[in-house]
Amino acid sequence: MAIQFTDKTAREAIESGKVVVIDFWATWCGPCVKLGPVVEELAEKYGDKAVIGKINIDEETEIVGENGIRSVPTVLFFKDGEVQARSVGLVSLADLEAKLLPLLG
Repeated sequence: MAIQFTDKTAREAIESGKVVVIDFWATWCGPCVKLGPVVEELAEKYGDKAVIGKINIDEETEIVGENGIRSVPTVLFFKDGEVQARSVGLVSLADLEAKLLPLLG
């Protein structure tokens, strides 16, 4: 199951140096709602290898600003505390895996 991040918990996860995947989303965003189950599936498959979660951009704004999120859904992939990849818009599980798997190697 994907973690429900807050600004604080997202920052802690990123600073841990682990591979972290964050889905930036909003309740009013149709593509975000459709991407939700895809992110959940990613968490089910790779949650033992990476920290995978979601952050509501209307509730947690600091991390959104820090990462220059301009549109949703946006999924950021972090490793060693740095953004390694970015996915914008409604994408497939295969698209997310293509960005995640190289970071796990």
